Amino acid sequence: MLSLRRKLTIETARMTLRAPAHHDFRPWVALRSASREFLTPWEPAWSADHLSRKAFSNRVYWANRSINAGTAVPLFLVRRSDNMLLGAITLDNIRRGPALAGTLGYWTGAAFARQGYMREAIETVVHYAFTHLELSRIEAACLPENAASRGLLERSGFKYEGVAQSYLQIDGRWRTHVLYASLRGDRRGKTTAS
Repeated sequence: MLSLRRKLTIETARMTLRAPAHHDFRPWVALRSASREFLTPWEPAWSADHLSRKAFSNRVYWANRSINAGTAVPLFLVRRSDNMLLGAITLDNIRRGPALAGTLGYWTGAAFARQGYMREAIETVVHYAFTHLELSRIEAACLPENAASRGLLERSGFKYEGVAQSYLQIDGRWRTHVLYASLRGDRRGKTTAS
């Protein structure tokens, strides 16, 4: 298995995926602030200090600890042509042993949605997880009514697996999610949500 105890960057066709750094604070706050109405229906409720420097510093420290411990791979999406922060993707809850699995989460700024950036990032991170981290299963979940996210997962090779009742607190209340997974060497064929 490849050690993550180095500066982690992954290149895609248009972006550099890299761990968040302290110097990302202002671009992150600007993107999250400008995208608040776009993001909050799909995310856990933002804490009162969500956009504070202290909360962001804690995110950076958590990202570095998680990468070094091999428990998560939190990455910012940075467009190489202009060094613009576009969003983030995290492979979290990495489990070793018999599971060899992780959970994928992501968000993109409203101005950059539906331009193929997140699909590019998802496909790259899944490939990285299978080839470098030697994982066997990547899981993702989204709200049933989030047609954009469901379509993104399906176009990225994830297959619908079912429903999880009261899976996460989103925007302040427990919400049921639909579950998707991508398997290394997947031979399940196409499945669709009912």
